[in-house]
Amino acid sequence: MSVKTKLSFMISLLVFIMLALHVILSEYSTRVNLRSDVEANMMAVSQQIAVNVMQNSREHTFIHTMLTQKLKAVSLEAAKQLPESSFLITDKQLTQLANKLGVTRISAMLLDGSSYSTVHSSDPLEIGLDQDLLRFQLSGNTFWTPPYVASLNDEETIGEDSYYKEAGSNYVIHCYMQSDQLTDYEKIAHTTSFLTEMKAGNPTILEVTGITPAEFAKIPESQAPDYFNSAELMSDSIPFGSYGYREIEQDKKSVKEALKGKPVYRDAHINNRSVIKSFVVVKQPTPYVIGLVFDKRPMLGLLAQQRNNQIMISALLLVFVIFCSYWLSGLLFRPVSSILWKINEVAFGRFDNTIEVRRKDELGQLAHRVNAMSKNLGIYMTKLKIAFEENRSMKEYLESFINHTTDAIHVVDLEGRTTQVNRAFEQLFGYEAEVAVGQMLPLVPEHLVEEEQKYLEQLQGGKTLTARETLRVTSSGEWIAVSATTSPIRDKHGEIRAIASITRDMTSRNKMDELLRRSEKLTTVGQLAAGVAHEIRNPLTTLRGFLQLQLETSKLNKMHVDLMLSEIDRINLIVGEFLILAKPQAARFEEKDVRFILGDVISLLDSQAHLCNIEFLTAFEQAECMISCEENQLKQVFINVIKNAIEAMDSGGKLTIEVKHEASNHVKVTIIDEGIGIPEERIPMLGNPFYTDKDKGTGLGIMVSQRIIQSHQGTLEIKSKVGVGTIVMITLPLLKPNGIMYNTYLGVNEHE
Repeated sequence: MSVKTKLSFMISLLVFIMLALHVILSEYSTRVNLRSDVEANMMAVSQQIAVNVMQNSREHTFIHTMLTQKLKAVSLEAAKQLPESSFLITDKQLTQLANKLGVTRISAMLLDGSSYSTVHSSDPLEIGLDQDLLRFQLSGNTFWTPPYVASLNDEETIGEDSYYKEAGSNYVIHCYMQSDQLTDYEKIAHTTSFLTEMKAGNPTILEVTGITPAEFAKIPESQAPDYFNSAELMSDSIPFGSYGYREIEQDKKSVKEALKGKPVYRDAHINNRSVIKSFVVVKQPTPYVIGLVFDKRPMLGLLAQQRNNQIMISALLLVFVIFCSYWLSGLLFRPVSSILWKINEVAFGRFDNTIEVRRKDELGQLAHRVNAMSKNLGIYMTKLKIAFEENRSMKEYLESFINHTTDAIHVVDLEGRTTQVNRAFEQLFGYEAEVAVGQMLPLVPEHLVEEEQKYLEQLQGGKTLTARETLRVTSSGEWIAVSATTSPIRDKHGEIRAIASITRDMTSRNKMDELLRRSEKLTTVGQLAAGVAHEIRNPLTTLRGFLQLQLETSKLNKMHVDLMLSEIDRINLIVGEFLILAKPQAARFEEKDVRFILGDVISLLDSQAHLCNIEFLTAFEQAECMISCEENQLKQVFINVIKNAIEAMDSGGKLTIEVKHEASNHVKVTIIDEGIGIPEERIPMLGNPFYTDKDKGTGLGIMVSQRIIQSHQGTLEIKSKVGVGTIVMITLPLLKPNGIMYNTYLGVNEHE
């Protein structure tokens, strides 16, 4: 499909949607307006009916008032003409009197127990009927009529009863009178006549129903046909109008809702007709509801006619728009062919040919832009070719670097699956690339998994991690000491997408470190030899003196023997400590109290300190300081540090050694001397191999000590001030309360 056809189709589709929306909205608006008009018309008709019912009720009230006045006059006149005793009255006499006075009937009622009974009447059917008149106070001349209740039923006969008792008589005169004179007027004014005329003038109103709410609510739906066939029951619930379009349960709900004061309108389908039923409450003369049934067919017919007209007009407009849009699209896209030709040239990599531009409108500007784009693309393509060759060369260089480096490199995603490995990784861990990629390799020992997870969390939190010495597991299950560097790999948005790890085998370097430690130990032993020899000479001199004394006296002095044995034990202790430093030991971690280790070292160096006029001051923690350590290596560290402090104090002084808990899971050993101090710029260089300011030093003591402390998961910190002294702080992890050691390992743990 061409662009011209697509544009024409899109314009036509847009117009079609707009016309369809117009038709829908127009029909909806018309429907709403018609429905509003119908509801307003139904409300107006209901109000007219209410006014007519009210007027009819007032006419009935007026007639009853006139009848009451006439009955009073008749009763007084009848009392004058009738004897005082009921036994003297005859039915014939009452008939003549009724005809004479112009009433329907006259009766004489005599008290019979708790009610009054008719004993004589102008109407034989009245004789024997009882009525309860005791609620009236019958004293003196009394005239009364039953209370009048306005009725909505205008088809009932208007009549009035009256009762009169004259003082001195033993009976009550009962008169009844119908309104014969006003019968013709009633037929003209009653509601039924009005409804007939109203429906004739409004053919859309199918039915009008007057509803008495209380009686209507009692209608059982199952007995509705029999109920509405009874004129008496019908008049109680439906006082006027008809009730042919009935839905009893729904109408009951509507009547109940209308009684709240708001008109109710409901759509229904009754007697094969679509109708609208309305229910409007009227408060006078008594509360009742006017129901109307409106025929929806005229309204629906008007809606259908308007809809058809709208659709026809919209169809004609749509056809016109289709032809016009197609013609305009053709005019608009004629210059596009040349632009399309140029774009095809560019697509095939030919950038030299240009478009001849003769227009100054937007399409002309587009042609100029296409020519400029073609020229720029030619330049960019040349640059891209050069950049591609550079990138290809760099990629080959990086791949060669990664694959030929001796450090194992592997990349994992955020879920821990391996995505890339190099050849050094295959050689170090024993996993082939085909096997490793896509798998979660168990490279971290179980006891270090938690620690490794913390490192990854720090890395994902943005923290930069330095290289750390740890352990890894090969495919064969062998543990190897490595130096691991972990770095994040981020996308262009800065989000971490993978983790790259560079692992270096530290086995050879750890062996070299062990050799350095041995060398430093031998150097330390050589330097200690003089002090140890001097310390041994003192008890030997004591032994020699006591032995000579024993030879001269030829007596065995027990006190002298005890002193000699004590000196021999001291010699044995000094020699034993010296042998510990000289003899290679297996690196095996044990639970030791760091206070006792320092005590042994102080005992060993005490003689050398005395020779240098140095006094040891100790301040040890009272609570136990249990750590997991290799005792000989820690002794080597303490000896190195204390020996350096002694050598720095040429003029003697005090050497303070403190041991105290640091926080809740570390112990801190602080060694403070009063020596010459170390320049601040030299402190960062301490620990570098062979860096020393001593004439006979090797520069390995501090380096070996730092390595030992690191292998014990501790820290060694040096602070110094020239002319004041030096402070060495060694922090080591305490054992956990349950005796489990913190993650601690040693790089080399083979037996020598």
